[in-house]
Amino acid sequence: MLRNLLALRQIAKRTISTSSRRQFENKVPEKQKLFQEDNGIPVHLKGGIADALLYRATLILTVGGTAYAMYELAVASFPKKQD
Repeated sequence: MLRNLLALRQIAKRTISTSSRRQFENKVPEKQKLFQEDNGIPVHLKGGIADALLYRATLILTVGGTAYAMYELAVASFPKKQD
């Protein structure tokens, strides 16, 4: 029993630690240079092609949703014909 508790204690020590196993490269300075550069590109598009695609998809969905809502509002505003 004591042996199992000692083994459990040792495993718990190994798995819970504050240091990371891998050392990651700090990319924050590179990103700061990219986003602070004055090149005429809006900040929401400076992330590259992925940001541009997400922006365009959001724009299309917003405009399409607004147009569809206006269409449904127009349809709902006219009374249905009685046969």
